[in-house]
Amino acid sequence: MSRLISLDCSKRVISQLENAIKEGGAELVAHNKAEGLIFARPFKPERLAEILDENHPDYSPNLEWIQLPYAGIEPFLEVLAQYKKKYKWTCGKGVYARPVAEMALALMLAGFRQLNTYILAKSWEAPIGENLIGATVLIIGGGGIAEELVKLLLPFECNIHIVRRHKRPLGISLNETGATKIEIHTPEALANLYQKADSVVLALSLTKETENIINKKALSVMKKNCWLINVARGKHIDTNALVEALSTDAIAGAGLDVTEPEPLPDDHPLWNLPNCIITPHTANTPEMGIALLVDRIKENVKRFCNSEELLGPVYPDLRY
Repeated sequence: MSRLISLDCSKRVISQLENAIKEGGAELVAHNKAEGLIFARPFKPERLAEILDENHPDYSPNLEWIQLPYAGIEPFLEVLAQYKKKYKWTCGKGVYARPVAEMALALMLAGFRQLNTYILAKSWEAPIGENLIGATVLIIGGGGIAEELVKLLLPFECNIHIVRRHKRPLGISLNETGATKIEIHTPEALANLYQKADSVVLALSLTKETENIINKKALSVMKKNCWLINVARGKHIDTNALVEALSTDAIAGAGLDVTEPEPLPDDHPLWNLPNCIITPHTANTPEMGIALLVDRIKENVKRFCNSEELLGPVYPDLRY
């Protein structure tokens, strides 16, 4: 049956998201009449708090479900803490996995092939670099990004180790090719896996347990030829420890699409390290992401109308 859905977003994407709601089979209404809310203002938690305030004109007594825009829910943790039991919450978990996995592969290949050095060269350089083919890759995180990255790595016949909260298979069907080996581990195995990996990729949610998961101790046991790739959250890495490791060539290099702090200040020492490749959180740009978000909203609206399980459930107590 048709349900009543409201939308809160910027003018730039309003027409696309309105169409997604209608194509999902719902009726677009004002906030105070809504049963579901599509909230697509990723950095406006105060606006969401307004809508959920019983004393605000936009408050709806019939609201059941709230869809957040991005996979990361950090901006909304205070709102979630207050209202987590009152509503069903979903987010963009898994929506942007493919472009983010593509960026992880790009940073990995750039590091292995030493493009950071060659891009800055002004004369013919000596040959340097390593093959990704046959390398041992450790992916920390077993969600959508990891699943998509595994698909991209299959042609390279890597030995792939994935660390996730629970030791269960990935949610994809893989046709094993060549020498590719895929093993699933729990976090207890990390110390041993760091010593084997030619590349460590961070593709996990930011929680209290995963903040600074890459610290001085972890960096000290990584191989000297290891490339650390972060397409998750900057706070996963102890930045000072990373600067020290890169400055002393303790590891080969780092490819960072996210940093701590972010944006990274112009005078930060990471900018001056030749073995550090930095992209300004562009693994998924707004232009790339809007079409993917539209598809997710349309599907979840359809499921909401049909009383089906929604995609991307939020677990407020786990912070993802």
